[in-house]
Amino acid sequence: MLVEALLALAATGSSAIVQAAGTDAWNGMRDGIARVLGRGEAAREQGELERLDRTRAVLEAASVDEAERVRTAQTALWQSRLEMLLEELPDTQRQQAAAELQALLRQAGMADGSQPARNDFSGSTFEKSAVQGSGTQHNTFN
Repeated sequence: MLVEALLALAATGSSAIVQAAGTDAWNGMRDGIARVLGRGEAAREQGELERLDRTRAVLEAASVDEAERVRTAQTALWQSRLEMLLEELPDTQRQQAAAELQALLRQAGMADGSQPARNDFSGSTFEKSAVQGSGTQHNTFN
């Protein structure tokens, strides 16, 4: 069982993958994630590159109506892959993979390895609502 910090790291990493797709940050994120998941094996790394390319293609092909659902599904897929990697590795390799992932997230602009929360609301009505969390939160009301 993974400790909470590693689960959070996998969640942040998966979100970063999906957020980077279709941006200038994609190539660096793609190559870095493939290296982390490939663990020094060229064939595994190539397989991860292909999975990442499929993710980008699926995200780019999503219609406006299905975009959020597709983003959520792809985030869950990559979170699961990262969690499985971290869970299967021996402790010393797990710590090394976590450090590599944290460094990649810092390069992607998530300096402390955390993910900023973002809520976009359009045409919504809120009664007796509460939002809990920590960190920076940006709300856009249209």
